[in-house]
Amino acid sequence: MDYIVEIVLIVIITIFALISRFGKNENVYGSVKGTFSKLASKIMPYNYDDVKKKAEELGQTFNAKQYTFQFVLFLVGGGGIAYLYFRSLIWAILYGIFATAFIPYLTVLKYQRVYSEYIFECIQTYCTNVIMEFNTTQSFVKSLEGVVESGILEDPILTDVRTMIDMSYKNGTIDEAIAWFTKKYPYYMVKNMHQLFLQITNEGAKDSGESLENMMLDIDALVEGVYRDKMDRKQFYNKFLTFGIALYLLVMLIQFLLGTQNYMAMLDEFYVQFILHAIILINSFFLLKGIKFYNEDTGVE
Repeated sequence: MDYIVEIVLIVIITIFALISRFGKNENVYGSVKGTFSKLASKIMPYNYDDVKKKAEELGQTFNAKQYTFQFVLFLVGGGGIAYLYFRSLIWAILYGIFATAFIPYLTVLKYQRVYSEYIFECIQTYCTNVIMEFNTTQSFVKSLEGVVESGILEDPILTDVRTMIDMSYKNGTIDEAIAWFTKKYPYYMVKNMHQLFLQITNEGAKDSGESLENMMLDIDALVEGVYRDKMDRKQFYNKFLTFGIALYLLVMLIQFLLGTQNYMAMLDEFYVQFILHAIILINSFFLLKGIKFYNEDTGVE
């Protein structure tokens, strides 16, 4: 089911990209852009507009030169691979265009990774500072207020922490606010820290200082594990891309073993054409899955 959703997203993004480049009617463009943002946000764990805006603030968006280079690379790469397989300019052009259609989807994946890394850093800041504030105030709500007033938090975490404060005062308890925030940000450090504060607030604790100190150590260990996973994932990603591209080029080995004339003769057979198309599409599918895995949310359960 996942691959169906991804294919639908690719089609939607491609249509949006084409209209944004060639559409002359601003109303149509705005309507399509709004529809695309809503659909993308339903599939992505974050709001697409927020993701793109934060990527722009962090300088992680592509400029016109980078987009052009990427377009040419995918067009030539996809067309070149197709020509190696089918020795046909028609298939080379079609696969080249097909390859460029994935550029918007890959861009969205990159923006999602950038945003998830930003959110993880904000969550880390939130947890460590709330614990430090609690050592002074001995009140979870007062700790939240102290962190907000410090100016160290950024949106969307800042707005959500303010919402937690309002919910706590309205309900007279921190339970609902904590459950809401933990559900929205399913990180181990958030879940563990909130469980500790619930225990301290509702059941009491003779030595909360020691418990909080242990929690800080747990957070440090979790953060270290996340960043280690990030490095491992990067290494896997580089090897995965190299291996995936090498699989495309195995057809060169087949042609060398069979001889060019024999290979060209085989292309006249329908089942050979079918197998070659299947090889390209299946390999492309697994490449997309690997790229998606690399760009998945940082630190989320």
